[in-house]
Amino acid sequence: MTRFKQFLARFADSGNQNSTSKKHKKIFLAIFGSLLIVAAIIGIVTGVNSKKNSGKEDDVSSSHAIIKASCSSTLYRDYCFSTITAAAPTKKLKSQKDVIEASLNITTNAVEKNYFQIEKLLSHKGLTKREKGALHDCLETIDETLDELREAREDLEKYPKLKSLTQHADDLKTLMSAAMTNQETCLDGFSHGDADRHVRQALLDGQEHVEKMCSIALAMIKNMTDTDIANELKATATSNRKLNEEHADGIAWPKWMSVGDRRLLQSPSLTPDVVVAKDGSGNFKTITEAVARAPVHSKKRYIIKIKAGVYRENVDVPKKKTNIMFWGDGRTKTIITGSQNVVDGSTTFKSATVAVVGERFIARDLTFQNTAGPSKHQAVALRVGSDLSAFYQCDILAYQDTLYVHSNRQFYINCLITGTVDFIFGNAAAVFQDCDIHARRPGPGQKNMVTAHGRTDPNQNTGIVIQKCRIGATSDLQLVRSSFGTYLGRPWKHYSRTIIMQSTISDVIHPAGWHEWSGDFALNTLFYGEYQNTGAGAGTSGRVKWKGHKVITTPTEAEGFTPGKFISGGSWLHSTGFPFKLGLN
Repeated sequence: MTRFKQFLARFADSGNQNSTSKKHKKIFLAIFGSLLIVAAIIGIVTGVNSKKNSGKEDDVSSSHAIIKASCSSTLYRDYCFSTITAAAPTKKLKSQKDVIEASLNITTNAVEKNYFQIEKLLSHKGLTKREKGALHDCLETIDETLDELREAREDLEKYPKLKSLTQHADDLKTLMSAAMTNQETCLDGFSHGDADRHVRQALLDGQEHVEKMCSIALAMIKNMTDTDIANELKATATSNRKLNEEHADGIAWPKWMSVGDRRLLQSPSLTPDVVVAKDGSGNFKTITEAVARAPVHSKKRYIIKIKAGVYRENVDVPKKKTNIMFWGDGRTKTIITGSQNVVDGSTTFKSATVAVVGERFIARDLTFQNTAGPSKHQAVALRVGSDLSAFYQCDILAYQDTLYVHSNRQFYINCLITGTVDFIFGNAAAVFQDCDIHARRPGPGQKNMVTAHGRTDPNQNTGIVIQKCRIGATSDLQLVRSSFGTYLGRPWKHYSRTIIMQSTISDVIHPAGWHEWSGDFALNTLFYGEYQNTGAGAGTSGRVKWKGHKVITTPTEAEGFTPGKFISGGSWLHSTGFPFKLGLN
């Protein structure tokens, strides 16, 4: 019996006591009644608070379950869960889409922090020319990353109603793939010497954190969109649903394109907005001036006519300059040339004679060239980070690292590309159709590599596709081809992906076909595919026996790498006015 019950018992047995005791009993009963009321109130309040706390705990528990489920599709499950639960208001995360949005916000904050860190590093004395150049490259690519993350958030907010699920998925995956590539590009600029590596080390943690977070968002986006597309296909198996495009004259046009632009690009004759001529007969004497005067964020095609001549300048088309067209007088007549290179202190990224980033850039009938030569190592003629960009009847000429297909979706038709080491490289989703791709004589001790693709994550929608092209050698290599090995490609990064299909391959290509980068690096994780190629160098019996190499045997698999499927060509290639084939035929 408790002391409180004993106290009550004593009062229960006090019936024979005097009136004074009775008074005490009344006082006690009054106090006891009050205590019971207070206890009841406390019980009620405690119960309500307990329910509230339980509700909060249930919300957090539910959110944690959603985060954990969302993170399960990523390459970094634990990192994903711990980062998002630590930085985000988890009780507000009610769906996978909410978790993706939270990851994008966390990533954006980290990118901004990296930007300020790099600005601080640039203020240090004693940096070399290349280190300063590499840090400026980082600022440029980080700025692009912030734009890509912003666009991804805006697209995700409107998901899945802004456009078709397929287009949503491809656009979101393209944005996140490009954002990841930008982090790699920043770090790659510091790989040329011991001093450079010290600066690289100072940036490493911040850049790798952002790249991991981009990978996490990309994986969750892929999981969400794959699931939604599969469900939609089940629900609309018998329907004839189209992409969110307007159709006219049997051609699918993207919604952003005006009727005037459609008529202009269907017309055999184009009217330029400005003319560049070295002799002063046009609006400008240099291409750089013409680009500077072009409108920003334009949705109308802005045509820069470049008259015949050799233009010795390095041209940048920045991200804000959209829908620009370079239109030359012919690939042998209009030549843009430069000679920047790594040996003389440039970064690979900045060595480009022409660099284009503004989306929907197109070029026709001109040459992009870097004349640095094989002894100068990396020296880019053309760098492309422009989404939905296309090139028609262009020559792209250099030696090592000729064409830097940096990021986003790109298309090349009826072009000539020549070079030596890794002469088509980068991490874009790039399709080459009906092009001549020729290796040339490299420097002493060098081998020719047609491609070096840089995919770092299996969820990136990137790769190099060479379809219906001709792979051979220039005349200077033909004479000495037994002295220099020439290969279809080698893996620059872990998930390198290159497909050669329906092309003619000359015997300049070594029977093994492909070459390692360093030992067994990436040989199990890369994907190198070959499909229905012809020519003396097309035989696959002597090809490498790597796990990642595959001879594609079915049209269904090959179809996935055509312009229509791989770069969503049906929604934008018509807008270029260039010829193309969307499928295998």
